[in-house]
Amino acid sequence: MSTKELPELSGKVALVTGASRGIGYGVAEALVARGDRVVITGRGEEALKEAVERLGADRVVGVPGKAHDEAHQAAAVAAAMDAFGRVDFLVNNAGTNPVFGPIAELDLNVARKVYETNVISALGFAQQTWRAWQKDHGGAIVNIASVAAISASPFIGAYGMSKAAMVNLTLQLAHEFAPVVRVNAIAPAVVKTKFAQALYEGREAEAAAAYPLGRLGVPEDIGGAAAFLTSGQSDWITGQTLVVDGGIFLNAGVG
Repeated sequence: MSTKELPELSGKVALVTGASRGIGYGVAEALVARGDRVVITGRGEEALKEAVERLGADRVVGVPGKAHDEAHQAAAVAAAMDAFGRVDFLVNNAGTNPVFGPIAELDLNVARKVYETNVISALGFAQQTWRAWQKDHGGAIVNIASVAAISASPFIGAYGMSKAAMVNLTLQLAHEFAPVVRVNAIAPAVVKTKFAQALYEGREAEAAAAYPLGRLGVPEDIGGAAAFLTSGQSDWITGQTLVVDGGIFLNAGVG
């Protein structure tokens, strides 16, 4: 996206975690495309710099760090306030899935790491944005969950459990932060990212054939959903989990 293509500023500011690539980048791109200014976070400093350059350094700020680090959470929110003076929207996308295998053999320390990154960090960022801006000025939060949260997810059980917790976190925050801040979640099926590569690599056509819409998701699909849930068009929606799955759950019917 070049500077010439950028729309007029919307006056709104978003913080998107885990946004140097993949779904997070797709969300940041969608928000910049409608005129928002955005703070993005990520673990890799170089990848984050590249993302900022592609999105537009005049409208995007990158803050490197680990999502579960409370100091990083505070620094990211402070960066939004310092650079843009507000933080209207939070999109909790940062996540991890370091293990693939049966849950009966799951290392509990790995499970703890998954929860720390996928759930506790989302709560921490929500607390930070609430205190810094949203409590007094309003806004919206979007948590990126997964279809693994609402169905059995063989071989990625720890990830599925953590995303189920994120769905419930969405409900808790939506109840507590109403009526000032709306809180919703998005539950994607398989999206073509490096993070999900193991689920389709070498067999994409076969994997896509299971979807009624005939393809896997792309980051732009989730970016569009996040843009909707942080827009005025969704002003009467809170506490919901929007499933964005290419129709895959339709195959669970009888017959």
